[in-house]
Amino acid sequence: MIIVLLIVFIFLILRFTVTLFNYVSNPKLPRIGKHYTEKVSILIPARNEEEDIIALLQSIVEQDYSYYEVVILDDNSTDKTYELCEAFCAKHRQFRVIKGNPLPEGWLGKNYACCQLAQQAKGKYYLFLDADEKVYKGLLNSAVHRMHLRGLTLLSLFTNQEMQTTGEKIVVPLMHFILLNLLPLRLVFLVRSASVSAASGQFMLFDAETYKEYQWHQLVKDKIVEDVEIMKLVKSAKLNGEALLANGMISCRMYKSYNEAINGFSKNFLAAFNYNIVGFALYLLMIIGGPAIILATRNPNLVSIMLTLVVMSRVMISLASGQNALRNIWLHPLQMFALLHIGVTSVQKYFTKSTTWKGRKIPS
Repeated sequence: MIIVLLIVFIFLILRFTVTLFNYVSNPKLPRIGKHYTEKVSILIPARNEEEDIIALLQSIVEQDYSYYEVVILDDNSTDKTYELCEAFCAKHRQFRVIKGNPLPEGWLGKNYACCQLAQQAKGKYYLFLDADEKVYKGLLNSAVHRMHLRGLTLLSLFTNQEMQTTGEKIVVPLMHFILLNLLPLRLVFLVRSASVSAASGQFMLFDAETYKEYQWHQLVKDKIVEDVEIMKLVKSAKLNGEALLANGMISCRMYKSYNEAINGFSKNFLAAFNYNIVGFALYLLMIIGGPAIILATRNPNLVSIMLTLVVMSRVMISLASGQNALRNIWLHPLQMFALLHIGVTSVQKYFTKSTTWKGRKIPS
């Protein structure tokens, strides 16, 4: 029992150390006042996004950056996405919408949509955004400045998350919790090894010349976690990639209910562990079962240390990601239950080959 407790505490302390490093190093995109004049191609794959996409397009219009084009690809939507975008583009000359080709065998939908969008782009930079986001003033200038400053091939941002329903507030914070609890984000740029990689498909800004040379989305055409895989490829090619927090300059409402969030996270959670069921199970056992083991000892000193580490971690992660710290502390037990729910659902879908998203089956 002593050995088990020792292992649990080592895991807790390591995670706390990573969280502390992320909090102190503050891995956010700095807000820059300098204005740039290089053309940015904003590329938006859209499939059944009639509820959200106009808010994104309007937020782009309100950016304090004039040198851009926007290309929207309607990925065989069954709703009014294309019609809404067509009407919007008719009023804004820098915007256009195209219809995507049927999905070829061997491709995943978003990856193929992004590949088609890149073929239409004319800018010095290619910025891929999801249709359920909103951008705010300062984003494009700050991102382009970062590309210059670091000599980046790829800059990826983890967006601030909008949450309205209780179900969202239980599940969605897990994204930043897992990220900032396990990976020192600054090391994505500082460490050259591809094994230290992270990225978010919600914001992927590429140098266009390098993109044309490597055709990144084609290289990961069948990968579910295509964002991380692209970052690995960038670093393997000895090019510079960086992943940062969005610092309030872009937000996203990923899901709109508990069940939708569980389904969304479960489609790629196991893929992030390279479908290693044993490693995945051990991770869940340590992050959820570890604190339960400590609580079962009823030792006030051990329980106090554990609770202190967990609470301080939740506070630091919440502040770094622009979330409500008190709410995340209060909901922490339910969030751990949701994490287990995601894990079980991921494994079940993997073995039954029943993973789907936006009406398409995703191969395991």
